Amino acid sequence: MTQPPSQPPQPDGFGTPQQPPGQGSFGTPPPPAQPPQPGPYAQPGPYGQPQQAGPYGQPQQAGPYGQPQQAGPYGQPQQAGPYGQPPQPGYGYPPQYPGAPGVTPPPAGGGRGPFRGRPGLIVAAAVAGLLVVGGTVYAVTSGGGGEKPVAQRSDAPKASGTGTPADPGDGTGGGADPENLNEGRRSGEAKVLWYKSAPDAPASGADAPGMWITGKTAVKAAYKQVFGYRVGDGDPAWAPITLAQKICAVTSGRSADGKVVVAYMNGSSDRAKCNQLQEIDLDTGRKGWTATVADGGLFDTTISVELTISGRTLMVGRSQSGTAYDLGSGHKLYDKKKYGASCFPTAFAGGTKRLVEVASCGVGGGNEHDEISELDPATGKVRWTRPVKKGWSVERTYSVDPLVVYMTNEDKKAWNISTLDAKGTFRSEVKVDEKFAPECGWALLARDLQGCQGVAVDANTLYLPTDTNGGANEIVAVSLADGKAKWRTKSPTDESMYPVGVEGGKLVAYVRPSYDSGGQVVSIPTTGSGHTTTRLLQNPQHTADIEDGFYDGAVAWVGGRFYLSSTRLTGSDDAKEKLMMAFGN
Repeated sequence: MTQPPSQPPQPDGFGTPQQPPGQGSFGTPPPPAQPPQPGPYAQPGPYGQPQQAGPYGQPQQAGPYGQPQQAGPYGQPQQAGPYGQPPQPGYGYPPQYPGAPGVTPPPAGGGRGPFRGRPGLIVAAAVAGLLVVGGTVYAVTSGGGGEKPVAQRSDAPKASGTGTPADPGDGTGGGADPENLNEGRRSGEAKVLWYKSAPDAPASGADAPGMWITGKTAVKAAYKQVFGYRVGDGDPAWAPITLAQKICAVTSGRSADGKVVVAYMNGSSDRAKCNQLQEIDLDTGRKGWTATVADGGLFDTTISVELTISGRTLMVGRSQSGTAYDLGSGHKLYDKKKYGASCFPTAFAGGTKRLVEVASCGVGGGNEHDEISELDPATGKVRWTRPVKKGWSVERTYSVDPLVVYMTNEDKKAWNISTLDAKGTFRSEVKVDEKFAPECGWALLARDLQGCQGVAVDANTLYLPTDTNGGANEIVAVSLADGKAKWRTKSPTDESMYPVGVEGGKLVAYVRPSYDSGGQVVSIPTTGSGHTTTRLLQNPQHTADIEDGFYDGAVAWVGGRFYLSSTRLTGSDDAKEKLMMAFGN
């Protein structure tokens, strides 16, 4: 939220001064730091073929898939960036998880609103048709050594009480508007449907991952609990589920029948592992099967795991392998382990019908490189494999179907966004000379392939937000056929606008609140000649500070309602922390 002219930064929802422009979570993501370098898939040429000559008889530099790099938008070679600045941390090189060696963890306070909570890239993907932004974390699990995971049925939760209790302030809710937030609402502004405070968290902070919206229920995880609210009024849909220890991973997506899986620690000591799985029905709050994930090898433990759903398969990832479970029963299906001479699965990304694996190969040798494979979710059989050139790392998947990947080359300080077709063949790469500003989450011991929001993809187009350090920006529609810009649209206010998803042939985007106006949900036609924004929802001005103060916010647009929630609790005692908020007409 920018401040009015000639005024100092105002305190945000947590009572701490906001950061000045340019210091927010996006961190000024850069384009390539030097003229285009050979891309991830460029051998001397595609599959070892000689390079083609450029337009003036000189060899063109190869792109990430062995394709010639393109010049900038005005025919000049691409520069380090629009401002000639060197790359900043956070875009090309997503940060490590708080607590990793040499890494400063996120601040302990200060709400910065949706898409401003973490440095790095973000992708907004439409998960299970919900347009939920915010992704799964994908690490790789292993199957070797240790006991096999055992699935078992757990007890169902106690039935929730009846009536509409007062909001106790612990996140369980009660009553649609206990704080009278709709008092003073102006004509044309949306209603605050409900607003929930977060449960108490330790002083060191706690994760509040995941947000799942069905036709009936809005479900949110926070610290050791999972809460379910009725979408219309925020009343408890079922009694909160309390787990024995803190939640350490969740599936960002859900199954077709409304099931998710959360992982929680097996203890509270420094040696505890993230190896306990719990299936949950989103609409009923019923706890289904449980399982304990076994350790793999010496460097392949369950200190950190990542979860993804693909069809009826749950893939649990560690750092060097993966274990698949049947989502209906919790029975183990297969392991994905080391293959070839030295290739270790290190990350997974899942969609309705596809499961993608990224492996690290030749580590410590002379041919270090990544490989991308598509797996049959039910059997783990490899459908195709695509090697990536040495020096390039597959960091994110902006979409699984179609497959759009974001890659970095740390040595060359370069990045690349490319699309692969259904057979793993290179289709196109982004050729737009621009600074883009999606945001990605933290990752511990793993690549969080789907942990991004602020980006949307449909069958033919990639939608990326440009970066202006918090001011008015643009959304650029990039063709997946040739990587060129199809059109661009500017934010309707002086605040940044970010894609949320595609619905009914229109792009849905979120416009951040300003000092004198609440945020907006807008739609943009994806076809035709006009791409102006149409306002779908105008959030109230008098709750703009609350809206802006959601730390590390995730957003969703489902059924004409707009939801936002925190994904990290600071543990601050200065004020009651925010957990979730819903707006609608």
